[in-house]
Order: sequence, then C-alpha cells, then structure tokens
Amino acid sequence: CTSADFNDKVRKTINFTIPVIDVEELKDVSREVHIFDTREKEEYEVSHIKGAKYLGYNDFDITKLGNIRKDDKIVLYCSIGYRSEKIGEKLQGKGYSNVHNLYGSIFEWVNRGNEVIDSNGRVTKK
Repeated sequence: CTSADFNDKVRKTINFTIPVIDVEELKDVSREVHIFDTREKEEYEVSHIKGAKYLGYNDFDITKLGNIRKDDKIVLYCSIGYRSEKIGEKLQGKGYSNVHNLYGSIFEWVNRGNEVIDSNGRVTKK
C-alpha cells in the first residue's frame, strides 16, 4: 500500500480468507482475469476499474458471473476489501477455486495513480 496508515486499516478490515492480489500484479494480468466490482450499483456507476463488471454486494447474484468457469481467475474489489472478501467467500463456497481479493481495493487502485471510469466510460476522479 502507498501509506502505512491505509495499509494498517486494510489489515484490520479484512481477514485474508481469500488470497489477495496487489494492484501492480492485477495490472500485469488484467487481460487474463475476470474483474468484478462488489460495491453497490450506485458506487459502480460513479466510478469503477476499466473492464470491471458489476457483481454487487447486497444484491449479489451468482448468475451475474455468466459462463465463467469455476477455475477461471476472478479478481474482486470494493472500496477497501471487506465486501469483496465476503463475496469471494461465497464464490469459494460455490466451488470457484481461483478467486482473489484486490488488496486495498479501488482506494488503493486510485492511490497508486490508476484511472477509474464512470458508467459512460469516461475517466473520472470521483
């Protein structure tokens, strides 16, 4: 993480029940993975990682995964990592074996200088 305080907050928020993936590692493999946003629809529409699909948290529905194989690499994120970890646990419980939680989630993605886009595909700072 970019700051010790933020790193401490992440470590206190998640339980590491799902393997984590670093922002830089995700950038290296982004074309080889399925990226899902586990925040609420309104949050996703304001800003999300380019290429990420909406999966949700309160309205999570496993059918939104479509035809993704259970061994495909899936990366989940939310704001800091809690919600994505919980959804990852649900996916693992359904037999998905290659699920990862983006460490620090979208906050860390932005903190590292990466762009996010809005629901119209435009780069945003929100």
